[in-house]
Amino acid sequence: MHISELVVEELEPGAYPEATIRVACSSGTYIRTLAADLGAALGGPAHLGELRRLRVGSFVLDEARPIEAIEADRDAAVLAPTEAMRDLEMVRVDAERARGVAHGATFAAPALIGESDGPGPFAVVDEAGALLAVYERRGGGVKPSVVLVTEAPVQ
Repeated sequence: MHISELVVEELEPGAYPEATIRVACSSGTYIRTLAADLGAALGGPAHLGELRRLRVGSFVLDEARPIEAIEADRDAAVLAPTEAMRDLEMVRVDAERARGVAHGATFAAPALIGESDGPGPFAVVDEAGALLAVYERRGGGVKPSVVLVTEAPVQ
């Protein structure tokens, strides 16, 4: 859990004060628990009345679609797989490695991700930029967590 910003945007005093806060935090931060912890630190009980997520990674609220728009045109609301993985470190592979990826091969880390020291996971794409798989570090190697190849790569 990491909180990089906590701003009190509005405070309504009274017998039952209400605060509107904005929190920038990492995944896995329990905002409902944070509300209770803030209340305890201030000497009383507190709970979360409303929670609105404004951003997840690089995905912002402006990119969200209302349910009516999704129902009207589902295809327009679906991101391309590579775009959906835009927050992951991208690893481009040649045709030979793409064949191994298509079969769910495990690689020594340098063989697939080169000199990257990123923690992963990694979006593995082919030479044309199509998402093939998502790989994760395992010891000194990388293993697929998801393989998306639906067609056998051209031999």
